[in-house]
This record gives sequence, C-alpha cells and structure tokens, in this order.
Amino acid sequence: MNEEFLNRLRAAVGAANVLTDGDLSAWEQDWRKRTRGKALAVVRPGSTEEVAAVVRACAESGTPLVPQGGNTGLVVGGVPDESGREIVLSLTRLNKVRGIDPANLTMTVDAGCVLQNLQQAAEQAGLLFPLSLAAEGSCTIGGNLATNAGGTQVLRYGNTRELCLGLEVVTAQGEVWSGLSGLRKDNTGYDLRDLFIGSEGTLGVITGATMKLYPLPAATLTAWAAVPSLEAAVKLLGLAQKHLGAGLTGFEVMGQFALALVDKHYPQLRVPLFREFPYCVLLENSDTESEEHARGAFERLLETALEDGCVADAVVAENIAQAHGLWHIRESIPLAQAEEGLNIKHDISLPVSRIPTYCAETDALLQKEIPGVRLVNFGHLGDGNLHYNVQAPEGGDMKAFLREHEERVNTLVYDQVKRFDGSISAEHGIGGLKVGKLPEYKSKVAIGMMQALKKALDPKDILNPGRVVPR
Repeated sequence: MNEEFLNRLRAAVGAANVLTDGDLSAWEQDWRKRTRGKALAVVRPGSTEEVAAVVRACAESGTPLVPQGGNTGLVVGGVPDESGREIVLSLTRLNKVRGIDPANLTMTVDAGCVLQNLQQAAEQAGLLFPLSLAAEGSCTIGGNLATNAGGTQVLRYGNTRELCLGLEVVTAQGEVWSGLSGLRKDNTGYDLRDLFIGSEGTLGVITGATMKLYPLPAATLTAWAAVPSLEAAVKLLGLAQKHLGAGLTGFEVMGQFALALVDKHYPQLRVPLFREFPYCVLLENSDTESEEHARGAFERLLETALEDGCVADAVVAENIAQAHGLWHIRESIPLAQAEEGLNIKHDISLPVSRIPTYCAETDALLQKEIPGVRLVNFGHLGDGNLHYNVQAPEGGDMKAFLREHEERVNTLVYDQVKRFDGSISAEHGIGGLKVGKLPEYKSKVAIGMMQALKKALDPKDILNPGRVVPR
C-alpha cells in the first residue's frame, strides 16, 4: 500500500523529490530540537499543480500531511508526529517572485519564498516589504502567513494578515483556489483569505500570496534607551506615539537578564546600558521627509523622556551599521537563551497598560514556586506581545527542569494571562505544543466554531491533523 502511494507521489513530483531514506532530520526535527517525528516521506513539489496532485493522492488514500516552509516554527506545528504515517509537504521549491506591481504597491510570490528574499526584491524595486523577524533568512512567506507572524514592525504595519491582499490555496480535496487579486476592496462574500491565514496548514495549503508594499522611507533612525521600570517603558511608548506618530515603526523592550545572556554568549556585540538598569528599549523611527527631520523628532522625544524621568540614558545610532548592530543585539536574545540551555517559552499578548502589573505579579509567583528561576522577558511592547520565557536556576539540570516544572510553569503563566485578559499565543501559533491547552483558555463557543470549520473544509482530517484544533 505504501509503495503504491509513494510511486504515485514520485510520478507527481519526480522521484528525486520524494525522500524516504537517509538523514531527514532537517524536516523531521523542530527548530528548537525539542521533538523529532518520523515521516513516511518528505515530498518536495515544485509548483502549485504538483502540490494539488500530492494533496489529491493523500485525500484518496487517507494519508495525513504536514505542510512545511522553512521549519522555523516554535510550537511543533510543522513537523510530523512519531507514527510514520504522515508525509512532510515541503514547499521550499516554490520560491519564485511572480511579479511586482509598483503602481498597485503589491508583490505576488510563491509560498516558499524566503522572507529576506522578498525584502530584497522589494528594495530592488525601490519599495518596502516591512515584515521583519529574527528568522527572516530562513523562514518562508507561506509559513509567515500560516502562523500570521508578527515581528518587529507590527506597531506600524500590522501582522502578516494585514500585509496580505490575496492567496492561492490548495484545498484538502486537492482543488486550487486562486484569490491572488491585489484588490484592497472586494466585498463579494466571505473573506476566504482570512480563513487560511493563521490556520497553520489545517484548512488548506498556501501556495502563493499577493502582499502589500510601501514606499521606502526617506530615513530610518534607531535609538536605544535605558528605562528604570516597565511602567516607565509604557510611558515612553506613549510619548513616542505622540512625538513620532506613524513614524514609530518599532518599540522593543528587553529585560536585564535577557541582555545579560547576549553579553555572556556574544560579548562581541557590546550590549549598551544594560548593567545599571532593569530594562532597555529599542525604538525605530521611519521618516518620510528626511534624516534631519527624523533625528530632530527623536531628539525632542528623548529630551522630553529624560525630563519626565521615564528614560535614564539613551543613545541614537549615528549610521546604518550602528543601527543594525543594535537590532542584532535584540535579535540575538533567543539565540543566547538557546546557548544557555533548554527553556520554557511563552509568546503572550496583553493590553499594554496591564503589562507592568502582570510581570510584577507573575515574576513573584514564579520565584515563590521555583526559587532561583531566571526570567528572560523581552518582546514587542508596542503591540503588547511579550516573549516571557523561563530559564532554570543557574547550574541546574535543564532537562530535569523542563520535565519537572514545564506543566506547572505553563499553567501559572497562562492562568495569569487569562486573568489579565490576554492571549496565550501572540504570534507563534498553537501547533501541537499548545493544542492541549487551548480549551482551557479559549471559549467553548470559539472552539466549537473552529472544529466546525475544520470538519467542513477538511472532513477527512488529513491536513496537519492534531494541530491547532482540539479534537
């Protein structure tokens, strides 16, 4: 049975693109190396038509499949389970920029395009594609859409959902829905695009997308500010919104211990101002007029913030290299944390106004529960998204820490999130890692509607089964 099915896949995509032997860890193991599954095969189609042929074969045989982009996900949503029954549908060969329409400010691309390549193609056309995140050198736009990725510029441009005007999707039956128009207004029934964005491959396989572009800013400036507290960081955010308006494109907060890990594992990055202050903030101002105008606005903001006491010290990058260096520090926090050892990750969102109280209370609860626990707190304060991660006490057994404390820590953190009217997943998704937790923190009505959509669009449950939607 399996051999007959595999031969059908080989006929659809070519024998060289159906992998069953050798080291398949690049597709079977998640990015955090927390789990590894076993695939029946890794299948690498090279076109939308080939994707459709593979899905039809799976639908007819009842074989489950896991769509996968750059395999940079953090919630075990893009790797197979251990059954050996699932195929991995790798979309990385679908990697073409299909076209750029400068007048319409749109770009149409294959789902397997690496995010950084989209950014570069837009820049070469004199335009901006603003989605930016740490994994941009390897993550793909299809994966970004499937998880509704956020990143560092959500404050100005929104999540990936807000950047998408249309999709091309292969349904669970192997049909192709083409909705790639670059229209900003189209009220002809349900917005099917929004069903698939954020669905993590459980309702359909995204194969192409039409994305929004923007004019390149005349100048982009970056500042690094030390603040005495999270309350001060929130106050600084309000001042930045007032002084910079739509020019405020980034506002990242980083706790002292998070930056200490970067300093420890990447000392060459020279982290500024972190030793004396509990938090630092990274701000970005993108100006449509000139660098002089942008710098003047930044200086006025920081002068006001220093006078108000919400900033203790600050530096403004003098050139692009310095700005990139500051952003590199921020983006190195997850890597430094990985170097420190296994940890318990949380990707939470909260009303911005409630973040200081949430952190103070939850920090205290965790310290009481696990004396010596280390908190790696950083993230996109401008849109209320924190990466509130928990590291074992120094010198402890990391694997034992996860084994003994992960469930308890997750429950404590998520119960607090619920109490503060937040979400247990801001931008990473649910995948297989959090699907068991979802019914505890999402209403029965919402879960019921999700299950109804899944059953309607994927009645055989072949698309990424067991992920996102509780069974």
